Amino acid sequence: MYGAPALPAGFDHLPYANPDAPKGGRIRMGESGSFDSLNPWILNGRAAQGISAYVAESLMGRSMDEPFTLYGLLAESVDTDEARSWVEFTLRPEARFSDGAPVTVEDVMWSYETLGTQGHPRYQNAWRKVAKMEQTGPRSVRFTFAEPDRELALLMGMRPVLQKAQWQGRDFANETQIVPVGSGPYVIDRVEQGKYISLKRNPDWWGKDLGFNRGLHNFDEIRYDYFGDGGVVFEAFKGGEIDTWRETNAAKWARDYDFPAVKSGAVVKSEIPHQRPSGIAGLVMNTRKPLFADWRVREAMTLAFNFEFINATLNNGTEPRITSYFSNSVLGLKPGPAEGKVADLLAPFAADLIPGTIEGYALPVSDGSELNRANTRKALKLLNEAGWKVDDAGVLKDAQGRPFRFEILLKQGAAETSSVVDIYVEALSRLGIFPQVTSVDDAQYQARTNSYDFDMAWYLSATGLALSLSPGNEQMLYWGARGVTEPGSRNWMGMNVPAAEAMVQAMLNARDPADFTAAVQALDRILTAGRYVIPGWYARVSRLAHIRELHFPARLPLYGDWPGFQPDVWWYEADQ
Repeated sequence: MYGAPALPAGFDHLPYANPDAPKGGRIRMGESGSFDSLNPWILNGRAAQGISAYVAESLMGRSMDEPFTLYGLLAESVDTDEARSWVEFTLRPEARFSDGAPVTVEDVMWSYETLGTQGHPRYQNAWRKVAKMEQTGPRSVRFTFAEPDRELALLMGMRPVLQKAQWQGRDFANETQIVPVGSGPYVIDRVEQGKYISLKRNPDWWGKDLGFNRGLHNFDEIRYDYFGDGGVVFEAFKGGEIDTWRETNAAKWARDYDFPAVKSGAVVKSEIPHQRPSGIAGLVMNTRKPLFADWRVREAMTLAFNFEFINATLNNGTEPRITSYFSNSVLGLKPGPAEGKVADLLAPFAADLIPGTIEGYALPVSDGSELNRANTRKALKLLNEAGWKVDDAGVLKDAQGRPFRFEILLKQGAAETSSVVDIYVEALSRLGIFPQVTSVDDAQYQARTNSYDFDMAWYLSATGLALSLSPGNEQMLYWGARGVTEPGSRNWMGMNVPAAEAMVQAMLNARDPADFTAAVQALDRILTAGRYVIPGWYARVSRLAHIRELHFPARLPLYGDWPGFQPDVWWYEADQ
């Protein structure tokens, strides 16, 4: 995006991969919930794990050591003009699908148009900005853009390329059971719907000798087994039914890993540091519902959330709070009033911004006691200002006598989240608020959040909101106005803030890192001061417990344990 790639032409391997890693063995991974689809590129259904990452490939691949750099994968070269008003890719002549058919420009063009018009909403925003797609040579395709957006040249390299012949004549948007043919390192071997999927390494994979791929994709088999909930997955790990478990709770990491396999050394504990943003995880308020349309009400809900007490109760007080959407990184907002380029970007929208955006906003801090009296008083004052008062029966009501009533939607089996909500509900009762907590299965949770059918829900960074060091067009899917009505976006809060969209545009058209950082920090201010999500905590390290036969390189990338770190660079080796 800026400057030159870190690696030279013809590089031997990515710096965080082990080119001498042995091939073989398998890794068994556990997932909670179920799946009913083998098509991860559409909104319909719950897709099985692994398919999008390891069965299909894109024209270019991301380096997890460089926030804004791509290297050629299916494409052997990429060309663009200085303004990045167009981009042209030339396919590698050796690129093949797993059935031996060559990857062609026709496959690329069909895939991009189909994904852009029938695929998941995450593909459609960028496709709307393509003015023309054309074949420019036997192995070359060019995209000309309809508007300025310097990231589009990169995004066009990151779409999955599917085999046109396999999908011809099918209803792509609703087809969930076809076993996709891809060009990636793995093929789908065995599937039992809802229970497990097994991917087998393709020994004839066309890309195994590329420098970008050396030391990656080392297991002969990657298997995902599905269980009822996270607690069952952990018990399956303890019982040896799966090989690895990612622990998200610091207290459990310290307390619950004394079972026999750990004591004998058959299971080892690894901590993986990272330098990526915290992202956002917590209770999101749906502003499509009139109850949460007033920022004062959302601030009151945040004041009632006693983070210090919850953190001490559930995490022994060890985990840092998420303070903004890009906290834990240089992209995060700076405390206090906006200054310099950030202030300049926000100034045209000052009259319409929520208080605290420009002046500075920080999450409320409690004294750590369970009663949280000072913040409770502040919350009641804000609720009174917004037209809500506690009646003689101790119930918060509006001027018409209607109680402050809403539903908190949770996913079944999310024990840690349920514990957080239990404490929160008790705190809300002191305000005269008595919400209904509803737990639904994985399918219902996805259906209801896709259609924004909730009042408050748990916003999971692990399902898409772990924000990167290279934010761009996807931010419009997260926070753009289209998501207010169009299903399947990550705009669960229903925000419609022109200033937020303007900051995304400023990010996309920045010519240097300083301008880009200022735009992201300005966006972070808008999101955080919007009080849309009551944040929880994040971990400075990832905690992975795994069988001792699983190994990873000593050299870790900037992103640390990114989604795919395990199994991408891991390998199986019984003897060291």
